[in-house]
Amino acid sequence: MKQAVVIINPQSGRKKNKNSFDENSSRFLSLFKKHGYEVSFYQTTYPGHTTEIVKGLPDSTDLVISVGGDGTLNEAMVGNFARKKRLVLAHLPYGTTNDVGAMFGFGKHPYKNLQLILSGVVQGIDICTINGHPFIYSAGFGKFMNVPYETSRNLKKTLGKSAYVVAMVCDFFRRKPPLYELTYEVNGEKYHGLYSFALISNANRIAGIRHFYRDVKLDDNLFEVAFCNLRSKKDIVRSLIYLRLNDITKVPGFYFHKTDHIRIQFHDKLKKPWCLDGELYRSEGNIYDIRIERGVPMVVAEHIVEKMFVSKEASND
Repeated sequence: MKQAVVIINPQSGRKKNKNSFDENSSRFLSLFKKHGYEVSFYQTTYPGHTTEIVKGLPDSTDLVISVGGDGTLNEAMVGNFARKKRLVLAHLPYGTTNDVGAMFGFGKHPYKNLQLILSGVVQGIDICTINGHPFIYSAGFGKFMNVPYETSRNLKKTLGKSAYVVAMVCDFFRRKPPLYELTYEVNGEKYHGLYSFALISNANRIAGIRHFYRDVKLDDNLFEVAFCNLRSKKDIVRSLIYLRLNDITKVPGFYFHKTDHIRIQFHDKLKKPWCLDGELYRSEGNIYDIRIERGVPMVVAEHIVEKMFVSKEASND
């Protein structure tokens, strides 16, 4: 039989993930058996545990499913990048916003999501790296980018997505965002200026906002970059309203690029660390090199392949 591993982060979402699996264990096990899998379950107990588990799995593992939020999947991907032989990953969303899960075609019900995973397709996707460190759907710095990793777990468990709204409102009424002086090189051009924040992504949904970009493909060897130089609260509010009505390429105050490589050099020290897939990322130095690694195998729901991929051919059986 094929071998599956399920890694559960019990701290994600508004209730304990393990409880859901315990209550439905026979249904889950029967579903794995129906699809020809023997399954082992792991539960994480500390930050970075998912990474360690994935790094240590045998090469014969056929499928690794992370259960948790976007950050849990990020840890799984970091562990996969540390391996000589990469494993096939899948993500069963159980976090607060679940941007990646929604992008990959999954909903809110764990059992239905598992059905979609086990009957899904393996696609080679583009994974961005920042100074060699992988992220799956977004990386950013500056204003508001600290909100995902600074919002307390207790608040997220109590309020769900609304916890981020509360945190953003509080952040908004603090002092004006600093403008960072930086130089960046992209698509053969060099730019210099002052920016309040930037977002690098390979996703059509970010921070719970659907259609953040209108036409994103997960295997086109390109990612999207948006720099913002807005600083006044009035301009920020106006842009947020525009963003709700249009994708980010049409929002005033944003500078947009589509590329496979960007190099960013800061002339000032960052006040807050980068945010990668909703989690804090610390790095030494002031130069950041963002590239793409192509063809990383992941399971997605079959119904999103036509919309989200250039290639309709599965990369693996």
